[in-house]
Amino acid sequence: MEQRHLGRTGLRVSRIGLGTLTWGRDTDEHDAADLLKTFWEAGGTLVDTADVYGDGEAEYLLGRLIEGLVPRRDLVISTKAGSVPDPDVRVDGSRGHLLSALDDSLARLGTDYVDVWHVHSWDPHTPLEETLQALDMAVSSGRARYAGVSNFCGWQLAKAGTWQLAAPGTRTRLAATQLEYSLLQRGVEREVLPAALDLGIGLLPASPLGRGVLTGKYRTSTPADSRGASEHLAPFVAPYLDETASHIVAAVATAADGLAVTPLQVALAWVRDRPGVTAPIVGARNSQQLTAALSVEALSLPDEICRALDDVSAPVHRYPDHDWSTL
Repeated sequence: MEQRHLGRTGLRVSRIGLGTLTWGRDTDEHDAADLLKTFWEAGGTLVDTADVYGDGEAEYLLGRLIEGLVPRRDLVISTKAGSVPDPDVRVDGSRGHLLSALDDSLARLGTDYVDVWHVHSWDPHTPLEETLQALDMAVSSGRARYAGVSNFCGWQLAKAGTWQLAAPGTRTRLAATQLEYSLLQRGVEREVLPAALDLGIGLLPASPLGRGVLTGKYRTSTPADSRGASEHLAPFVAPYLDETASHIVAAVATAADGLAVTPLQVALAWVRDRPGVTAPIVGARNSQQLTAALSVEALSLPDEICRALDDVSAPVHRYPDHDWSTL
C-alpha cells in the first residue's frame, strides 16, 4: 500500500487507515484479529483508536493483538483522549485529565508510546494553551511521537495550529486532524481543509463511506446485519438516508457501473485523493469488508468522474467563502 506523509512531518502512514470504533463491543477478538492481520498483510500501517471506544476495550484488544499477532514496529498507532462518559460534561481537555488518560491508554495498549495522540474534542471550559501543553508534554516525554486534534472546527484548528507553530522547538506542531469527510459530508471543505492545508496538518477522514451508506447497501432496504439495523448504531446511520443522500448514492452507483468497480471503491477513492487528505479511516465489521475496501488501492478515478461526483454532492458555500460581488 502506498505511504503518505502525515501533514508536514516526516511520519509516513498507509493511505488507508484501520478504525477500531466497534472493537470490544460489536467486533470480538476473533474478528478483530482477522481485521488486523488482513490490514497488515496488505501493507497497512495506520491503526486508529481512542480511549472511549468500547469503554477502553478497543485499546485493550488492540494491545493484546499487537503482542501476539503483528509486530509493534510495523504499526502506526493513533489514539485519542478528552472525551468522557459524563453526559453533562462530555469533554475534558484539562492537562491533568489528558495526561492521565494517555498513561491509561499506554497501559491498555501494552506499549511505551503511541505514534499519534489526538485531543478528541474541543473543550470550551479549558484554556486552549493548557490543552495543547498536554500534547507538548506527551511528545517531549516520549509517550507520543506526534500530536493532533479531532473534531475541531476551522477557527479552532487554525488557532491551535498557529499557537503550536508560534514557538518552534518548544511546542510540537500539529501533525493531524480527524473529522468526518465523505461525499455525503463535505462540511470540512468550508474552513477546516483550508486551515489544515495552510498549516501543514494532515486530514484523517472518519466515516469516509458516509457511515456505510455510500456502499449502496441501503438503496432498497436495511440489511439485517448492517449498522442501520443495529439498535445503538441506527441513529448514527439515519441522517444519511434522506432524499439528498439518495441522489448522491445513485451517482456513485452509476460511476461504479461505468468503471466496472463497486460503489464502495468509488466513494473511498474519491475521498482518499482529495487535496489535504492523508488517509481515510475505514471501520470494517469483518475481514471481507476490509478486503473490499483495501481493493481500492489500484483505483484512481478519472477526472471527469471526480468532477461529476463533485457537482452532485457540492455543499452550498456562499458568503464569506466567495467574494460577495460574485454571488
